[in-house]
Amino acid sequence: MSKEGNFLIYCTEQYKTAKGLTGRQVSELFTKYRVWDYIYSCFEALHTTGEMYIVEDIDLYIEARRQVMA
Repeated sequence: MSKEGNFLIYCTEQYKTAKGLTGRQVSELFTKYRVWDYIYSCFEALHTTGEMYIVEDIDLYIEARRQVMA
């Protein structure tokens, strides 16, 4: 698997644990708001940060997408 693929899994697990969600819930949320694409496109910057930053960044991204999609 690519380093980006491994990082997507890492981010999913960190987000799942931080938010108390199931894997399915995270997958549906990430698909709905295109978080997968975001993480992949920002891999170079995100993979150098800590897990709390990643979770907060994903939350900010989801909130921005919610507003755009509303």
